[in-house]
Amino acid sequence: MALVAALGAALLTSPPASAADGLVLHYPLTETAGSVAADVSGSGRNATVIGDATPGGAEGLLLGGVDGHVKLPDNVLRGLTDVSVSLQVRIAPDQATPYFVYGLGNTSGTAGNGYLFTTGNAYRSSIATGNWSTEQTVTAGRDLARGVWKTLTYTLGGGTAVLYEDGVEVARKTGITTTPAMIGGGTTTANYIGRSVYPGDRYLKGAVRDFRLYDRALTATEAHDLGFVPDDEKGRRDLAAIDLGDTSAVTGNLVLPVTGPYGSTITWRSSDTAVVSTAGVVTRPAPGEAPATVTLTATASGQHREFQVTVRPELTDDEKVAEADAALVVWDADGIRGNITLPTTGLHGTTITWRSTKPDVVTPTGEVTRPAFGEKPVKVQLTAEIRAGRETTRKKFKVTVLPLPREQAYEGYLFGYFTGEGTATGEQVHLAASRGNDALKWDELNKGNPVLTSSLGDKGVRDPFLIRSPEGDKFYLVATDLKMNGNGNWDLVQRKGSRYVEVWESTDLVHWSEQRHVLVSPETAGNTWAPEAYYDESIGAYVVFWASKLYAADDPQHTGNTYNKMLYATTRDFRTFSEPRVWVDPGYSVIDSTVIKHGDEYYRFTKDERNNTSTTPCSKFILAERSTQLRDTSYDFVADCIGKGAINQGEGPTVFKSNTEDRWYLFIDEFGGRGYVPFETTDLASGRWTPATGYQLPSRPRHGTVLPVTKAELDRVRAAFP
Repeated sequence: MALVAALGAALLTSPPASAADGLVLHYPLTETAGSVAADVSGSGRNATVIGDATPGGAEGLLLGGVDGHVKLPDNVLRGLTDVSVSLQVRIAPDQATPYFVYGLGNTSGTAGNGYLFTTGNAYRSSIATGNWSTEQTVTAGRDLARGVWKTLTYTLGGGTAVLYEDGVEVARKTGITTTPAMIGGGTTTANYIGRSVYPGDRYLKGAVRDFRLYDRALTATEAHDLGFVPDDEKGRRDLAAIDLGDTSAVTGNLVLPVTGPYGSTITWRSSDTAVVSTAGVVTRPAPGEAPATVTLTATASGQHREFQVTVRPELTDDEKVAEADAALVVWDADGIRGNITLPTTGLHGTTITWRSTKPDVVTPTGEVTRPAFGEKPVKVQLTAEIRAGRETTRKKFKVTVLPLPREQAYEGYLFGYFTGEGTATGEQVHLAASRGNDALKWDELNKGNPVLTSSLGDKGVRDPFLIRSPEGDKFYLVATDLKMNGNGNWDLVQRKGSRYVEVWESTDLVHWSEQRHVLVSPETAGNTWAPEAYYDESIGAYVVFWASKLYAADDPQHTGNTYNKMLYATTRDFRTFSEPRVWVDPGYSVIDSTVIKHGDEYYRFTKDERNNTSTTPCSKFILAERSTQLRDTSYDFVADCIGKGAINQGEGPTVFKSNTEDRWYLFIDEFGGRGYVPFETTDLASGRWTPATGYQLPSRPRHGTVLPVTKAELDRVRAAFP
């Protein structure tokens, strides 16, 4: 803690008195509460803290990236022929683009109209008298490091702009003809820290402090004094940034960083290398021995920081069995409606064997045969024997297997979708209901508001997929864990994106379970996009498939180049998933597969994600394939370029059969355009799809699913979500 306190003090040390000369504004931004950012320049021009911005004391003003910013007084550039702007900023690793660190000027409609700004993208500052086409820019030509404090200083004097990073000049531009006083003729009403003068840009996410505006160009020495970080200070900052997590009960290897975010080399010492090596390799004491305590010492630029690590001994077999017993669960025991997961391996590598009192109803491997419709539920006792070495224990579960539902004809459709990243609620689950069996006429439910909202992961869900169980009376909804509203960095979310899917389940399409945030992708995955599922009768389980970029195992930061492949895993309950496998890899990027079975064949529709060129004329459209095996990795070609000529580009296909005739519908999401556009065919094998006419879809429907439903189900959702 003493090191962290010293770090905060070092960061806020006052520069020499000369740097105070010519101050127009100075906001330390070190308040601990309130919505006022005090101006300590002597001008008394306080600013206002707005939105998801939280005062953090010495850590500066914390900005959440949604709408948090500081609104400065009007006309702060009036009369200035020269200028300097300096501040300290820590840009969040997931900062969306484009964004301004600060922007001083005016907004007209959807564009800036005269301004001075700095951004960390290609670290640059620009001054302009109108929109972007009038910008005069000085740039370092590279992005700023994220997740670390940086001092950014821009000076403009005598037509020369200079850019400094941590007190060191990184760029210079001569021939600048615009002066601050020319912006708005001295009138500026869009003066912000953490916000752009372009309304469509993203807000700054991270933290800011020590904002200074001068009426002159600082000298190189003054800029150096404001921002220079000596090596020993970099060492202190890098040591303070180390986070080893909870080291009070360590059971696995530790990741010991060897370089810090400020560039220092970090070396490690261990008080007992037999327990924790200097590379972080942990060797636990033998079962029954006492925990081992080790002191790790990190050194950077002559600075030191110690970490106390307590390593738990290996568990005894008795302890393994006891903990595995406590962790073992049979889900939905009071209402079994399909095959269940009975694991054969438990916590700590224990082995589990099962017995059933009625194996004709529930087998020891979890296959379920339900009573016929109208019969009574059947109670079954399952016994798990948990073993580690010579230690064993037994755990009993009483489960109830429900009778099958009555078979009913489908007389309508339910449409689950999202509406895009353009609004705060667009990346949640929306529903629409068909007008009876008309697959092309729809009414939005819940007055167009989301029916399900995500509170886990990224707190946004896209590409919702609905599936009915083979027995007919259970529904699962699985969706992408991703929120792009307020985040425009599509590259980042495919490198550092979620490896989880979001799951809800229901027995009536109205009452839904608590959301589940379920890990499915491997550590090498940079994203987990558009999960869908299809039931595979040959294994008695659902095959869940999604798109992921897979990076090399020796590239843990996912900095290399790769492309999206389709992966799949199997599950019986959307809780426990098998290890994922690659399903579709043609050697280039593909996403958004969807499947329908007709006869003995599975038809798969996938988006070709390549960039459109003369040699790839079908890229950004839909490919159709077929196979007699769902999990086959080499489907046969049916057709490509589906949608071309009728839509500009397409993704997110969803396919379903008419309830009344041998007709199939394929909705294709014209991203960047109309959203879903329906196509139809009477021959899946032909690969020929015709644009539908006279359709009335919900407003702005994006990637989702159409599910055939009974009249009772359709009436129920309409009543629940008017």
